[in-house]
Amino acid sequence: MTRTPLTWLYAPGDRPHVVAKALTAGADVVVVDLEDAVAPERKGYARAATAELLAQPQPVPVHVRLNALDGPWAAADLTALAGLPGLSGLRLPKVTTPDEVRRVAVVTPVPLYALLESALGVEHAYAIATAHPALRGIALGETDLRADLGVRADAGLDWPRSRVIVAARAAGLAPPSQTVHPDIRDLDGLAASCAHGRALGFLGRAAIHPRQLPVIERAYLPTEAEVEHAETVIEAAAENAGAQALPDGRFIDAAVVATARRTLSLAGRA
Repeated sequence: MTRTPLTWLYAPGDRPHVVAKALTAGADVVVVDLEDAVAPERKGYARAATAELLAQPQPVPVHVRLNALDGPWAAADLTALAGLPGLSGLRLPKVTTPDEVRRVAVVTPVPLYALLESALGVEHAYAIATAHPALRGIALGETDLRADLGVRADAGLDWPRSRVIVAARAAGLAPPSQTVHPDIRDLDGLAASCAHGRALGFLGRAAIHPRQLPVIERAYLPTEAEVEHAETVIEAAAENAGAQALPDGRFIDAAVVATARRTLSLAGRA
């Protein structure tokens, strides 16, 4: 059974020693960043170092966040990286239209993930999510989106978050992961933010430091009470396939059973 990913750890592409540590930090996926984490004068070095790394298979899946598709470096990124045996996915920043996804899909067989970081990207969320079979996921880039919208309070992003979650589901994609929590020391704030994200429908989260990984995983794995309830639902459904009420009064039907199965599947990765 494929392990459901819950953690994506970013590492700057121009710091190979940091990438090497990230590969052994316990993240489900390591994301080598060629975009925001790398200064313009180091883009070429970051690209070359990443291509050298990915010339060989890696111990965990490795994605690469390309430079902006409409900028001066993305084409060289694609030429250097497409088809390398260690590359498991490409993350496309600042996507605003489905055509951007299609242009990348025709030059590489690698699974693609679109990051929506503007009002226009959010408005086109479903069109982007269904742009091409190579697209395996969408997610928000909340730092840029916050600036684009002029949002001050975190609650101002809940509508775009829900919009992207619904678009992913409607397109048959996995639930989106949350964007990074920028304060690596604020683990309590990270846990609270993850709990809110989980309530909205996110599944897992990107991280920028290994110490964030166990917090994210704990937040997104089912609790003991949730597992016990899911087991009760599955047992009841095995005895009676129709809608029914449990002894404690809770009503279950096919949708509740499906949720219980997802809960047990996710619990199994622990």
